[in-house]
Amino acid sequence: MKKTILFVAFIAFISCNTEKARQKVEEFRLEKNKTEINTLLDAWHKAAADAKFDDYFSKMTADAIFIGTDPTENWKNTEFKAFSKPYFDKGKAWSFTALERNVFMSEYGDIAWFDELLDTQMELCRGSGVVKKVGDTWKIAHYVLSIEIPNDNVKEVIALKKEYDSIVKSKL
Repeated sequence: MKKTILFVAFIAFISCNTEKARQKVEEFRLEKNKTEINTLLDAWHKAAADAKFDDYFSKMTADAIFIGTDPTENWKNTEFKAFSKPYFDKGKAWSFTALERNVFMSEYGDIAWFDELLDTQMELCRGSGVVKKVGDTWKIAHYVLSIEIPNDNVKEVIALKKEYDSIVKSKL
């Protein structure tokens, strides 16, 4: 009986340590993925600031979507490339620097989503999106850019864009 109790205690001890080890491996994998995603996004923004067209678009999936600040800017990757090319060709695209970023992982670790507060030529903007693992590499699959508007200024902004919004709505 004594040997049975010792054996059960030993198995319980090993199980607890195995679970702790599994949790540590999972935490490491999560942090490694988040670091890779942050590196990807920072490099993506730098490629735009440095006007490196191929480098910029290599960080996006072939079927990526980019949604810009204008209501007409909902581009598939090929459309976004065509729109962006003249800016990159002039040697200056856009410059976004993340001031803060949050990254969240899917249960399986192959898809993540993020939001970031950006310092841009348009002042503060918000970026959010989805990245997915393609082979061993993270790629941007969906990105949304929006201009941050203080709540106290929303009425003024609505007045400024009312006419334009009316035109866009009439076309939809």
